[in-house]
Amino acid sequence: MNFEPQISYILIQFLFLGLCSCHDTISITQPIKDGDGGGDVLVSNGETFALGFFSPGKSNYRYVGIWYHKISEKTVVWVANRDNPIKNTSGFLSIDTQGNLVLSDNNDQTVPVWSTNSSTLPTNEYAVAQLLDSGNLVLLRNESKQLLWQSFDYPTDTQLANMKLGLDRRTGLNRFLRSWKSEDDPSAGNYSYRINPTGYPQMIFYKGQVPWWRSGHWNGIRLSGVRVFTTNPLFHISFVNNDTEISFMWSTYNTSILSRVVIDESGFSRRYIWYEQERGWQPLLSAPTEPCNQYGHCGAFGLCDLNNTTEFECACLPGFEPKSPSEWNFRDGTHGCVRKPGSLICSKGEGFVKLENIKPPDTSKVVVINGLSLEACEKECLRSCNCTAYASANISEGGSGCIAWHGDLVDTRIFTAGGQDFYLRVDKLELAQYAKISKGSVATKRIRITMVILGVIIFFIITFIAYWFAKRKRKGQRKLFNNANITSEESLKEEKLEESRTHPDLPFFDIRTLIAATDNFSVTNMLGQGGFGSVYKGQLINGQEIAVKRLSKHSGQGTQEFMNEVTVIAKLQHRNLVRLLGCCIHKEEKMLIYEYLPNKSLDYFIFDVTRRSHLDWRKRFEIVNGIARGILYLHHDSRLKIIHRDLKASNVLLDASMNPKISDFGMAKMFEEDQIQANTNRVVGTYGYMSPEYAMQGLYSTKSDVFSFGVLLVEIICGRKNTECINGSQFPNLIGHVWELWNEERVLDIVDPALCQPFSTDEVSRCIHIGLLCVQEAATERPTMSDVIFMLGNETTLPPPKTPAFTFQSTESPKSISGGAVSLNRVSITTLEAR
Repeated sequence: MNFEPQISYILIQFLFLGLCSCHDTISITQPIKDGDGGGDVLVSNGETFALGFFSPGKSNYRYVGIWYHKISEKTVVWVANRDNPIKNTSGFLSIDTQGNLVLSDNNDQTVPVWSTNSSTLPTNEYAVAQLLDSGNLVLLRNESKQLLWQSFDYPTDTQLANMKLGLDRRTGLNRFLRSWKSEDDPSAGNYSYRINPTGYPQMIFYKGQVPWWRSGHWNGIRLSGVRVFTTNPLFHISFVNNDTEISFMWSTYNTSILSRVVIDESGFSRRYIWYEQERGWQPLLSAPTEPCNQYGHCGAFGLCDLNNTTEFECACLPGFEPKSPSEWNFRDGTHGCVRKPGSLICSKGEGFVKLENIKPPDTSKVVVINGLSLEACEKECLRSCNCTAYASANISEGGSGCIAWHGDLVDTRIFTAGGQDFYLRVDKLELAQYAKISKGSVATKRIRITMVILGVIIFFIITFIAYWFAKRKRKGQRKLFNNANITSEESLKEEKLEESRTHPDLPFFDIRTLIAATDNFSVTNMLGQGGFGSVYKGQLINGQEIAVKRLSKHSGQGTQEFMNEVTVIAKLQHRNLVRLLGCCIHKEEKMLIYEYLPNKSLDYFIFDVTRRSHLDWRKRFEIVNGIARGILYLHHDSRLKIIHRDLKASNVLLDASMNPKISDFGMAKMFEEDQIQANTNRVVGTYGYMSPEYAMQGLYSTKSDVFSFGVLLVEIICGRKNTECINGSQFPNLIGHVWELWNEERVLDIVDPALCQPFSTDEVSRCIHIGLLCVQEAATERPTMSDVIFMLGNETTLPPPKTPAFTFQSTESPKSISGGAVSLNRVSITTLEAR
């Protein structure tokens, strides 16, 4: 028998043992082994990432993975043997004599569980594997440090900073993300995110083999299907398309920021960022979160626009009409649009209409001509009767390069900002009509701008004169009041109004500016109505979209709530609270100007049979956590302890990423730092959300908001209003019915049917449990918001709930809680007196 290979191998082992004992490497002599205590763990040099054995969720199977080392919440970013688990703790990871990283099972060493299978080294050389602070596991040739293999080339469901996705044209290696099958199973799931190299390469999110969401082609600045939300981005994006590769990669400008992009098992692509202060991952972007993000939502030649004045977000491109009007009337745009009868394409007088802020259609079948200007691109498209549209391929270089679409235009949408110009081919009749509309629109806009400028100048002159006279008059009034030792309620109101005009943190808007922005408060711009007036969508001259809350002139309580909201919100800054941009006071008119949130309010989704299907459990759970964090900030972390007193679904707004923001602070009350409870002789709030001690005795505290949160939490899970009577239930409201099912141990029966699997039944049951704890009859038995957030984020033992408030059995309609008026979810009580 020849012992020379074994002797050489043993000598190499002893030699390497003396050379390297690093805690971030695996070598021939330094494998890592699993064990009952969790096994060995490899930690990168900067202690950012760790590698070792783990069991996901409730699974007992063992996998080798990479996770964040310093984050208490175990976040796995890569799995080696995702499709080949080890059934016990007998695994070990080592490097063989060929220079490959090999995962084996001690109980069965005949066949490796997983291997890099990437190299064959000479007998006198060996390899080492090192875990880098980037999260990349690299296999290196020991002498030359030549890269033999890296985990970044074989991602699982997570993309980290500086990790490429895409195709290596030389080797055929295709790097893409693939979701886990479930929270407990990291094997390849149904969703993937990859580059489609055909036509003009673009990033596409697939469900199976079907496009699910399209982030679009690279236009020189960004992926064309992803909106830009900030002028100071956190991330640098790079895209390469040459003879050797097509790849997409991102990095952070601040290397201390921890961020990741995940394709989750529920069918969403999410970007997370770690917030150290809150010790948790916060979603920064998610897709698809709205109908217009779903691939081909409006069919061929359809245009998806969430700001459409009709209830249906789909419209047809200019020159087209619905292929199936009956389906279109039922809000189904699947079959898209067709050219209008009589349209003459490829005839004299035709041309192109310019559509702005567009996400261009699917580019998998386009023709790309580099080096052409937009003018040359137009001429090139006109030469072919099959060319339906064109756009610039690289807007970062002033429009160089030409993309020409032939055939159907699929997955086109409008962005409010951040899209690109798109040129659509139409016949001469459509072109003339569109030019007439555009000309009139431009003329109208110029007239409006001129009128606004003149109005602003005149307004400032008049305001200055009026302010000067008012100041002199006010000095005389104050002197008179001081002499008589009298302070009238009206003078105090006037002084408060004056203070709001000069608040250091709150701009004052001119009434003419708001009239121009809202098209004179047009009905078409109305977003909704509340107890104190209406809310309108507007757009300022600089393009910024706003929401204007216009208080009713005849509201007897309007001034007090207005002043309250101004003084409260001006001092609040939190990602889960709506941002107040300014206010306006003009004669009897009182208005608040907020940031515009495109996805309306939470009740718009959860109480609608169709729209609530867009909110899966993961998104609902994120919304619940966001609301809870916003309330905690009001109760504990803001400069003032604030009780909202009117927390409900319609007062939770959703931004473009479906993140919740609490709004409407007209009824909020400020507490002293050590104050626990207060009493009011004027009860305000919404029936179904008010705590019993507040509704009956006028007593309110932070626990009043906890009660409202509990009701809202149950509504989000069930997709029903608390005031809704449920067939077959002996209780008059949702909370009572949930309590009934809780006692019968079938509480999951009330879960929203639109909340399709997969979702964690334990997590849902836990949230219902927390909701019941929040709506206890006695305020002292309800948890604080800090307790609620802890319970939502940790699997601790929860105390059993007692009978909730307002769960009296009745066969009649629920009675009013007092002699005053009540409000059913959308309108708040303003005149109800406490008993």
